[in-house]
Amino acid sequence: MTAATAPPRPASASVPRPGLRSVRRSVRRGAAAVLAAAAATALLAGCDGLPQQEDGGTGGGGSDASATPTGTPAPGGAGKQTSPLKNPDGTEPGLAPLTSDTDKVQARRLINQVRTKGRGPRTGYEREKFGRAWLDTAEGIPLARNGCDTRNDVLKRDGRKVTLRSGSDCVVVSMTLADPYTGKDIAWKKAKATEVQIDHVVPLSYAWQMGAAQWDEEKRKRLANDVLNLLPVSGSPNASKGDSGPASWLPPNKRIRCSYAVRFTQVALEYDLPVTAPDKRMMLQQCEG
Repeated sequence: MTAATAPPRPASASVPRPGLRSVRRSVRRGAAAVLAAAAATALLAGCDGLPQQEDGGTGGGGSDASATPTGTPAPGGAGKQTSPLKNPDGTEPGLAPLTSDTDKVQARRLINQVRTKGRGPRTGYEREKFGRAWLDTAEGIPLARNGCDTRNDVLKRDGRKVTLRSGSDCVVVSMTLADPYTGKDIAWKKAKATEVQIDHVVPLSYAWQMGAAQWDEEKRKRLANDVLNLLPVSGSPNASKGDSGPASWLPPNKRIRCSYAVRFTQVALEYDLPVTAPDKRMMLQQCEG
């Protein structure tokens, strides 16, 4: 996928996280962003662990369940899987396994930086408190305000053989996805949209219970649309995950579990979110040598 330079996160975008800053790159590289004329996006809201429909983008709005891959081929889409240790902003595609002893030592060092606390109540949680689903206007995150909604941004980032709706710069109507959670390839078409869902690695309800209930709305919008926290995956395992932390749910694909723990950690550190003690123990276990 043709990479575009994404703007740096402003200093005000999140609470300082010294541990994560030591591994962040100073230049954010985006995963394919084509600027288009401003227009309304049409998005359908999704919930943690439930089918998440789209869609929109300035290149064409509205639902298109009958679309077929007869539109414009999107640039890039090589299907590369990237190590999370080399992708601290989430702008590169995929989630490659971490297999070397060196990588696992680095992963455990990162996980050990996460704070722990007990999980609070779910009282007051609503998806809408994290903003409209897949909005393109959250401030201070990569790929924001590029003219395409967040769902289509991550589909283009991770998909290969991507085809866009005819006349659109944004709406993905078909692609092949190397699903990290199952280890299988999915030949996806928009006519069966829920076969691929967008997972919030740190679920929004989990974040609410771990401190996001006290955040302002703008920070919650950033978490909900930050590509660091988003992975396109098979719908079935995503639905089974719900709002679970790593102690209660891990991807079926065992080879990816250390990488998943690292990505969960990267999001937690980026947003200064604690995790539960059982979740931290489970994440460390996934990256044992």
